[in-house]
Amino acid sequence: MYVEQIMTMLGLSDLQFALAVIGLMILVLVAILNFKYARARRKAKEQFEFSDDRLGRDPGFADSDSGRIEPTFRVTSVANSTAPGKFSIDPRIDCVITLRFDEAIAGAEILEEISEWTDSQVQATARWICEGLNADQDAAEDWEELQPGSTYSELQLAIQLASRRGAIGVLELSDFCSRAQALADTLGSQIDMPSVNTMLESAKDLDVMAADSDIQLSINVLFDESCPWGNFDALMRQRGFKLARNGRQYEFYSNGTLIFNSADLDPNKPVSQLTLLLEVPLVAQGERAFERMLGEGVELAQASHGRLVDDNGINLSEAAVVSIRQHLDVLYANLEKSGIPAGSSTANRLFS
Repeated sequence: MYVEQIMTMLGLSDLQFALAVIGLMILVLVAILNFKYARARRKAKEQFEFSDDRLGRDPGFADSDSGRIEPTFRVTSVANSTAPGKFSIDPRIDCVITLRFDEAIAGAEILEEISEWTDSQVQATARWICEGLNADQDAAEDWEELQPGSTYSELQLAIQLASRRGAIGVLELSDFCSRAQALADTLGSQIDMPSVNTMLESAKDLDVMAADSDIQLSINVLFDESCPWGNFDALMRQRGFKLARNGRQYEFYSNGTLIFNSADLDPNKPVSQLTLLLEVPLVAQGERAFERMLGEGVELAQASHGRLVDDNGINLSEAAVVSIRQHLDVLYANLEKSGIPAGSSTANRLFS
């Protein structure tokens, strides 16, 4: 009786009221799922932060609750990384949907249909890609970025399942799949699309793996006497560092690849401490990035009357360095095993 009074007051029919109830239930379900994903990610990060007990650390290490001790492992900051402008579909980190055409379709027609996707919500929080299989017999049988003047026999649409922001949400993934289905209907194509639930599970697994591997190493160089900026800048350039565009960081490159960089510095003040940072999954193991960063730290300390220390000012021990080397070997091996080796284009996408 009470429900009927509410329906009468709101002027709703039985169907409208049922739809409203269903909509409310969906919103509640989405809120619960997002809460669970957020909690799972927090637990994953907590689980994979190395504690003293897990690593058997020497006194030079401390757990995350007591502050960052250098060098050490820790989860990296999203703000310090930038994503590449162009990339290819990779089923290891993407949800891939395939459209197959009975007759080849012009790239211009496809591009017109998806032109509004760039400004839509689907691109706001997740990265999507579109590639086509060129129908030209003289063209290489490979997937390519869509060209208006070419024709295509198949189309692949993909959305990235996880990044440093976390796993893709149910709303973003559902919206993307709905758009792909609508595009298939418009173009009259067959569609091969995995279920949303399957992709959400894949996203969660990928996010946990990424949380385990998203490690940043840092080394502190403490100067006995503060170094004037001019002298410090000359020393850094002499060692092969380049001042970043923001004028507050120094970057160390090898063959055009960024290996490691410094934390922010104030060019208007003398430098009393330098922190070098290495994003482990973004640099190939073959670059020996940690060894090179450690070597530069030693050279800078010797050249400027400094020393390598942790955040408590305690001299860095050889035991701590050995422990880091051992755990780096494990980390690189795990990335290789997952099919996303450190420094690869796929790793750069996942850890961006």
